[in-house]
Amino acid sequence: MTDANLFTRLDAGMKSAARNVAFVQAGGITLRYDQLRSAAGRFANTLAALGVKPGDRVMVQAEKSITSVCIYLAVLKLGAVYNPLNTAYTAAELEYFIGDAEPTVLLISKAAKAALAALPVAKNIKAIETLEADGSGSILDLAFKQSDVHATVARTPKDLAALLYTSGTTGRSKGAMITHENLVSNVETLSTEWGFSNADVLLHALPIFHVHGLFVALHTALLNGAKILWHTKFDLNAVLADLPDATVMMGVPTFYTRMLGTPKFTAELCKKLRLVIAGSAPLLAETHIEFKARTGLDIVERYGMTETGMITSNPYRTGERIAGTVGFALPGVSVRIASADGKVLPTGEPGVLEVKGPNVFAGYWRNPEKTKEEFRADGYFISGDLATQADDGRVTIVGRSKDLIISGGFNVYPKEIEDEINALEGIGEAAVIGLPHPDFGEGVAAVVTAAADKPAPVEADIIAALGGRLAKFKLPKRVFVVPELPRNAMGKVQKADLRSTYQATFKN
Repeated sequence: MTDANLFTRLDAGMKSAARNVAFVQAGGITLRYDQLRSAAGRFANTLAALGVKPGDRVMVQAEKSITSVCIYLAVLKLGAVYNPLNTAYTAAELEYFIGDAEPTVLLISKAAKAALAALPVAKNIKAIETLEADGSGSILDLAFKQSDVHATVARTPKDLAALLYTSGTTGRSKGAMITHENLVSNVETLSTEWGFSNADVLLHALPIFHVHGLFVALHTALLNGAKILWHTKFDLNAVLADLPDATVMMGVPTFYTRMLGTPKFTAELCKKLRLVIAGSAPLLAETHIEFKARTGLDIVERYGMTETGMITSNPYRTGERIAGTVGFALPGVSVRIASADGKVLPTGEPGVLEVKGPNVFAGYWRNPEKTKEEFRADGYFISGDLATQADDGRVTIVGRSKDLIISGGFNVYPKEIEDEINALEGIGEAAVIGLPHPDFGEGVAAVVTAAADKPAPVEADIIAALGGRLAKFKLPKRVFVVPELPRNAMGKVQKADLRSTYQATFKN
């Protein structure tokens, strides 16, 4: 059997880099690739000593650190299943994840471990070890006692490499089963499409409990033995200080809007950058345009999901990067636009994006009913994202199916209205939602922020400005002005929170 373990594939790149620097962190901390490989061996032996076997889940709820990367690689090497959790989850929320995933080992901060100890479900875990924000903890103490010699466990393409829980905007979070094939196919494709090499220097400021920071940014760098400028979080001044040394940066749109918001951000800082990636949340066309005007660089926007990894990307080498679109399906990936009942729609007509390919996950953990619901009979996964596709295949995301507004029997796509509002003078960003309405079923409402250093927008002015640009049924019936829009850790606007806040707007 040919070993399909993702670690084996990444290890080839790490081994070729040997004594090259893998990580550089503030304070002069560095780690070479040979040291990274050695650490992965030690942690693999540590986890095995704690009772972890191939296929077992290792749950990690810890702040971003180089140690946590070493542990991730160790889990892969051991043939176990990596299960990262958002550090914002409370002990009560953690109880659900532990009960569902049934991890063999849990790595968590010392403070969180104390709160967890009172939960009955914690008794089912073989070992609960600590991992702190600075990379220290009981798991590191144990690793020092272990050998770094460890034989990588062979895996098949369909074996699980990771279990990632979806954000759970509707109901309980579901565990997406990610296979070694899913991850290997995606990283090899992205590495080729985006032109990665061992000469690259990646500025990494994303969290690593998420696909973008873990599977996209980290994998592409490790596969090529590239240097990683490691930031435990996005700190504007720290990022700007490292930018002149970077050739690649990956971020969420808020990274780029914050950079553009300071005069310190100049083209001179970006002179070595060859590739700037945006994802995890929609990139405003205005941000794309302003970034190019300031730096001369076109941001490459791409699109993916927890369940699929990356699906599409704007072109890197040849072809136009069009602001507001997410580009073309990646090689080996097939996409189509369909109606809610699965009928493939004509070119240009909005519908639900469906995807098929080696990147698509194996299904939802211990939930065959939900898995069956989300796949068509011919194997296409129903993304839940509303999109259009042009004649040349280029994809534009227009919203989430759950965000579609049906007002007076008409379909209203929030992104169309958001684009019009965002184009108005003095607007920072807009989020359009549907709210219960006694006459129309749903009434269109907008929640907006002011542009930097601009006065607060006026509701009546916004509605009047849109009057000649949108059909009457699309016009917001109310516009709310707020200091900032609610977002999750990856920068996505939380429309469910907005709907909850303003749900009684049209009831009176």
